[in-house]
Amino acid sequence: MAEERLIRKYANRRLYDARDSRHVTADDLRKLIAGGERIKVVDDKTGHDVTRSILLQIIASQEQFGTPVLSTQLLEAIIRFYGNPIQSMLTSYLEQSIGGLLQQQKVMQAEMAKALETPMAPIAELARQNMEMWSKMQASMLSAFGSQPHPPASDKEPAPERGKRRG
Repeated sequence: MAEERLIRKYANRRLYDARDSRHVTADDLRKLIAGGERIKVVDDKTGHDVTRSILLQIIASQEQFGTPVLSTQLLEAIIRFYGNPIQSMLTSYLEQSIGGLLQQQKVMQAEMAKALETPMAPIAELARQNMEMWSKMQASMLSAFGSQPHPPASDKEPAPERGKRRG
């Protein structure tokens, strides 16, 4: 696992990335985390680890202004688990579930990348497009031929014989 990136939180609530020697925002931290970075935020004055509170602020911001991940029902259920004897089981379950989802996402992305990188992929796509085009042309031709009525042979009147009168 990647080494934690040290972020210092100053009394004025500004965040400072010690690795890049620059001030960062909560959104910058969100992007780092989304990119796979691990962070550790410490209060500059006390040295206390305040990572959880910063992460919760980032989540709250995303839930309020972005597309929510946590439904109201899920948030209520999580709140009900606080102080409950099986609180630690919930934590473990959520960590394992999220880990499983992330692993599945990685596998899916790798499989898609592999499929797109194969030299036959463009040829297969071209063949698929050609088959689709031929199917459309065939359907178009069949419908064109099928739209002109051709009377069955039994419905044709026999040609009148010459020399005979109709009576």
